[in-house]
Amino acid sequence: MADRELDCVIIGGGPAGMTAALYLARFRRRFRLLDAGHPRAAWIPESHNIPFFAEGMPGPEMLDTLRGHLARYGVEPERATVSAIQREENRFVAVAETPEGEARQIRARRVLLATGAVDIEPDLPGLPDAIRRGLVRYCPICDGFEARGRDIAVLGPGDRGLGEAIFIARTYSHRVTLLTLGRKLELDPKRRAEAEGHGVRIVEDPVESLEMEGDRIAALRAGGEHRFEILYSALGLRWRSDLALALGAEHDQEGALLVDEHNQTTVPGLYAAGSIVRGLDQIVVGMGHAAIAATHIHNRCELPTEDEPKGEV
Repeated sequence: MADRELDCVIIGGGPAGMTAALYLARFRRRFRLLDAGHPRAAWIPESHNIPFFAEGMPGPEMLDTLRGHLARYGVEPERATVSAIQREENRFVAVAETPEGEARQIRARRVLLATGAVDIEPDLPGLPDAIRRGLVRYCPICDGFEARGRDIAVLGPGDRGLGEAIFIARTYSHRVTLLTLGRKLELDPKRRAEAEGHGVRIVEDPVESLEMEGDRIAALRAGGEHRFEILYSALGLRWRSDLALALGAEHDQEGALLVDEHNQTTVPGLYAAGSIVRGLDQIVVGMGHAAIAATHIHNRCELPTEDEPKGEV
């Protein structure tokens, strides 16, 4: 089944995707918002650095609030997974599949990707989905302030884990331990001195067992017993950028998309917002991406994508 051509199709129903939908709705554009139903924001126990929500807001409540806001404009995210995007002259064709198995083609002059990323889960014995269950946190920028002065462990081998441990130690707590999960940490003298200067303790033994206390991990046995109040994972992300990469969009070495000042990728007419874009991984940043991209889409909508001058608003 084929639909009429739209001004834009938004793929991804997290904070960035719904912000783009809000802008396009208020611009009175014809668009659809497709959501596979797995927003990373739903994992957030409570975020305290989003303006206007001083008491903090859990991820699910945030998403419900955004959906309610869109409903005022008659917009509702549609549950569908986009399996492919093709280019046809001055338009895109997205192949969307519903949970019931129905496939349809959606034609739009422009596409905004807000498909986000997935946190790599730590391999802890007998504890799958530790991040999803809120037992291990993944964003000290979001909630590190609430962890200040406490015993904190960072899970992650390599420079990424050490970098996050140092960030937490110099910002929030002097009691930080880096658990490399059994991998040897090769550090040059300068980097090791930096870690020592911030009081970061390094444990290179594998985690053999866990001790639970209520709804959190209380102790890890890694060459001895280590007790912490809070655990952060620094294992990195997997970007959901396959749709853009298949169209030839440029990206960094890890898969995050490169965009211009209008949040347009190197594929004309293909935009990206949120975690899928290289840069600071924060909800308010993703919302900013979405506002910029949606405004540019509105301003350029009557023009063919192939003839868009670079940098023109």
